[in-house]
Amino acid sequence: MTFEYTGRHVEVTAAIRRHVEEQFKKLEHLFDGAGSHAHVILAVEKNRHTGEVIVHWRDHTLTAKDTNGDMYMALTRAISKIEKQASKLKKKIIDRKHSSPKTSIAVSDLDGQLKAAPLPVRIINARRYKVKPMTAEEAALELSDKTDSFVVFRDADTSRVGVLYKRQDGNFGLIEP
Repeated sequence: MTFEYTGRHVEVTAAIRRHVEEQFKKLEHLFDGAGSHAHVILAVEKNRHTGEVIVHWRDHTLTAKDTNGDMYMALTRAISKIEKQASKLKKKIIDRKHSSPKTSIAVSDLDGQLKAAPLPVRIINARRYKVKPMTAEEAALELSDKTDSFVVFRDADTSRVGVLYKRQDGNFGLIEP
């Protein structure tokens, strides 16, 4: 990991550099040498010591800032915030890899052809239909006049709901409960 230091109204001493690098040595297992870069910004205003740490790791940027009366404590707390962010991000990356489908499941044939998994079935709300009381013959007349492929109606004799639909052979089909 490479470090860059910026001091605002404070001199960046070798002791502060050692402190930051020792704190980051504890986090080596999280950053696994993937060419990460840390920018440490130190600022002092009156009695407030502010330590800000910006870490560029892979394609992510982790940022933490802490203000305290002691510069070392501010840096330690900011680095612990970075540790929490990095462990959460690494867990998210690992979970994403583990939840992806296995290649043996994705491949359906052994001839090298990949088949896409079928999309899940969705229920799409259609428009509302008025359920009119009529006979099946009246529903057939109404269906022949419309471009729709079905009619929902209430049977005038039995008060049951029925569906009349156009079949491919030109006839009508009737669905009753």
